[in-house]
Amino acid sequence: MVIAKTVDGEIGIMPQHAPVLGVLVEGGVLRVKREGESDLVAAVHGGFISVADDEVSVLAEAAELGSEVDVAAARDALDRAQASVEANQEDADAALEAKRARARLRAAGEEV
Repeated sequence: MVIAKTVDGEIGIMPQHAPVLGVLVEGGVLRVKREGESDLVAAVHGGFISVADDEVSVLAEAAELGSEVDVAAARDALDRAQASVEANQEDADAALEAKRARARLRAAGEEV
């Protein structure tokens, strides 16, 4: 099963799912539940998810596996981005960086 957050809400995709195309949210987390194995979790930063012919394809601007996230660096990035947002309420780049850092931490299994 694949679980992803799209602009229309969270979607769960199981085998034999009907064809679908979704737009992934910025700073979302994608989870692949694998039978008999641990879940594959990734921070996904925008892009698309497509289901066709019993296959799931993800085309993302950027993605990072939760197992490869440097938690300390992600927390530091989140702290810097939040400080920048607080100092300048209209800092869209800092707000985007904060979303991405939160997604990286969630993918790594950390509380945000």
